[in-house]
Amino acid sequence: MKLSSSVFALLCLICEIVSLALFLRGFFPVPVKSSFSDKSKVTDFPAEPQTGSGPNSSKAPAPLFKRVVIVLIDALREDFVFGSDGRRFMPYTRHVMERGSSHSFIAKARPPTVTMPRIKALTTGSIPGFIDVVMNLNSPALLEDNLIWQTKSAGKQIIFYGDDTWVRLFPKHFMEHDGTTSFFVSDYTEVDNNVTRHLDGTLKRDDWDILILHYLGLDHIGHISGPHSSLIGPKLMEMDDVIKKIHASLVSKESEGTLPNLLVLCGDHGMSETGSHGGSSEPEINTPLVLISPTFRRKAGFEEPGVLEQVDLTPTLALGLGLPISKNSVGHLIPAVFEELSLREQLRLLQINGHQLSRLLQDSNPTFHKEVGYEQFRVAEKSHGSWMKLYVDGNTSEVLSNMGKKVLKQYLEALKAMSSALSKQLGKYDMYSMIMGMIFILQVLFLLLLAMPEALSREAVVDVPLASSLLSLPFYLLCLFGSALHVLVCTSAGGPCYLCSLPWVLVFTVIVLSSAFTCALVSMVARRMPTSNKTPTKGSDWTLSELDVLLLIGTVGHTLSLASSSFIEEEHQTWYFLLNTLCLAVFQDVCRKYFKEQRHRDEQDEGPLLPSGAKEGPSFFPAVELGMSPGSEKWLALATPLLTLTCCRLLRSLNQTGVQWAHLPDFGHWLNSGDHKAFLSLLAAVSLVLIFLLVQRHCSLVSKIALALGLLGVYSYRAAVGNVLFPWQHSSRAVSKGTVEARFVYVFILGILFTGVKDLLRSQVMSSVLDSGRLKSRGLWEVYSGVVLLVALLFRAHNLPTLACCLLIQTVMAQFIWKKLHYDAAQTTIMHYWFGQAFFYFQGNSNNIGTVDISVGFVGLESYVEAPAIFLTALSTYAGPLLWACHLLCFLSSQRDRAVMGLGHGSYCFALLRSIPAVFYVVLVTGLRYHLFIWSVFSPKLLYEAMHTLINTAICLFFTFMDQERSARP
Repeated sequence: MKLSSSVFALLCLICEIVSLALFLRGFFPVPVKSSFSDKSKVTDFPAEPQTGSGPNSSKAPAPLFKRVVIVLIDALREDFVFGSDGRRFMPYTRHVMERGSSHSFIAKARPPTVTMPRIKALTTGSIPGFIDVVMNLNSPALLEDNLIWQTKSAGKQIIFYGDDTWVRLFPKHFMEHDGTTSFFVSDYTEVDNNVTRHLDGTLKRDDWDILILHYLGLDHIGHISGPHSSLIGPKLMEMDDVIKKIHASLVSKESEGTLPNLLVLCGDHGMSETGSHGGSSEPEINTPLVLISPTFRRKAGFEEPGVLEQVDLTPTLALGLGLPISKNSVGHLIPAVFEELSLREQLRLLQINGHQLSRLLQDSNPTFHKEVGYEQFRVAEKSHGSWMKLYVDGNTSEVLSNMGKKVLKQYLEALKAMSSALSKQLGKYDMYSMIMGMIFILQVLFLLLLAMPEALSREAVVDVPLASSLLSLPFYLLCLFGSALHVLVCTSAGGPCYLCSLPWVLVFTVIVLSSAFTCALVSMVARRMPTSNKTPTKGSDWTLSELDVLLLIGTVGHTLSLASSSFIEEEHQTWYFLLNTLCLAVFQDVCRKYFKEQRHRDEQDEGPLLPSGAKEGPSFFPAVELGMSPGSEKWLALATPLLTLTCCRLLRSLNQTGVQWAHLPDFGHWLNSGDHKAFLSLLAAVSLVLIFLLVQRHCSLVSKIALALGLLGVYSYRAAVGNVLFPWQHSSRAVSKGTVEARFVYVFILGILFTGVKDLLRSQVMSSVLDSGRLKSRGLWEVYSGVVLLVALLFRAHNLPTLACCLLIQTVMAQFIWKKLHYDAAQTTIMHYWFGQAFFYFQGNSNNIGTVDISVGFVGLESYVEAPAIFLTALSTYAGPLLWACHLLCFLSSQRDRAVMGLGHGSYCFALLRSIPAVFYVVLVTGLRYHLFIWSVFSPKLLYEAMHTLINTAICLFFTFMDQERSARP
């Protein structure tokens, strides 16, 4: 079966996406939800030692608190309360903490530090799976045993106001609720006012037991302007007033003979130095936990906060309310909360917590009896029994007290050890799905590598022996073997298995495809085997230049460097190095062309695969177009790599990314500070003007006007939201949410895209090949200019120079390097890919989920709409690679005599460049699945690789469309 290079590459990428999806399904298994009947019950409590087997021996402990108010402030960093910001902006909270009726802790949140997994951790006590970061956008109902269900089952009434994620996770659990969307990050005022407006009436009522308030404003401010914004202080003062109002109300309702109330102040996660979250840096995982109640009596004065796990709050609240601990909770009790109880009561609570943890350890770990914590718990239980015997006998000596304190210490050590063991225990991998996904993606890579001589030949056609493979005997034997293996695995699998749950017809289809791929690979290998009488095929006689060797070594070297967690965290440094090296290699080629070689070929000669610009239509001289003499061309070509190096060095200083040095101030921080807003405004305006000058050259008059008005709208939008200033503005405060201005820009974006698509369609019906080619080229450039305008709207003001530099480098490299040095399509594609990867990091991105700017998903929206928000966020995140891929498509399509061949080669190279790191990384994370940093470093990178492959597939789809249309034209 013969396929063009572009179609072949697209089909390979589609198979790769399916393989990655299967691998991810095994690596990130969707957590198995318990049924409603599978919950902890009061009857599950262990009997207290030496109290017999009567009904009172296993009764639930008495509750410690009458009412509990939980104030959860989204993205509340620990230094916002315990640091200098807390002293300045939260004076009442600090005053209460210093009075002695509170306990303060730093609660560590496990990655991924996004809201929905953190809510699950706080309510279930378990550590959610990393795939919950994806499910965070659409939270399903939580069926797992949790504190909210236990509270409702005990007949207690719960009221909730705030983030509607709670309402989706716990439908029909609240007697009253008012949810607000957590994804419309442009709003940081009304989103909190909608919570606070209920407080006065609710605090006066006596018909509730638990009040949960989830404030989102602080998180939204972080996403908009970062943790050092001038908006942070007023928001913290607002939260301090809320704490004051709640605490005063709870104190006024305290009375003799009733249980005390409890006020809990906490955060679900922290906030990185860029204002986002999702990763594992200290500012993201360290959250404050302040417990305030008159039952706490400690020495007055500010105490240094202790450190505990966020999940420790779950069993503490459960037993504090007299409820069973959630079955899957891995947390242990916070001892300070119960230190005012009698020694017997403290030991009883620790015994209940230890019993729950030991049962969970038995269910999840076949070698549980070898765990140190489990052995310590058994020893503590025996010592507890001995102590209870003395206690029941009425012994009141000091020996009893000392023995009790020893048992207490044994319990605490056992609980910490079991909790630690359970927290470190990874989820059960679906190895069958992982291995099958890895096999499929390896087959795709080998297929791409074996097809390289044909895919990069002048015909750009690949002969895949797939049809002949379906008729071969090995194919049927492989199908039979695969089916038998599937049955064997599914009947003996002890853990989760996604493939075993699929319909047999679908599984058999997968087996048939894998078997056909294997046979096709063997056939292609046999065809590539050298024979004595075999003559070289046309286009297969390759020679490697120095640049080819550099590009090959760089691509392979970068892929191998990903085996280290440190290299993944600082991957941007690798791309910066490769880009600098590429510029120096291009500089060497320019010197060789203009100073060392005799120019004995005129401009009509063909290059290796791509002819020069003389056959592209009208004669084109870059120097002449810039108003310079033709003799200046060599100096402009010589200056191009140096200009590129200069731009890249400046962009490196704009956004500090990675992990090791992300906290250091950069030029972007300096620009975003309030004192330099005038300079930022000037820089943004200059960048927008430069963007217009660089993009408009290939557009029609209508598109030029629309582009100019659209860029003016971009500046107006940034001024409306308070990022930049107009000359007549004196206040830097936000005028509005910018919804009208953003929609104004969207109109021009759609107009430009419509014009471009119209030109592409008109080119299909034109009889003149030359006119059709010109119209098609203009249509592509107009579509590209529409994408540029959209990216300009989504980029933050300080990142507009990044977009301007991107377009500037594309322009000078195309005019003076790629056209004049006769680089072939493969070399040009690899260079575009490298530039795209580098600009991904120039934007401020990293392999940390916390650097994803979700605020761009709401530009021009008044409420959260899932599909546009996801699309805009993905487009903004991968704007660098996408813009360079679009420019490559426009560039190759503009080459008249080589467009069909060039597009096919470009599509194939994109597929190969994406497959190599994807395959390597799949194999790597399989081998390192028990690595210490698997969830904090390797898993986010795996998600980035999968998303990047999906983006590349969409790019290759457009390449294939353009390639097939040109192939069809005579």
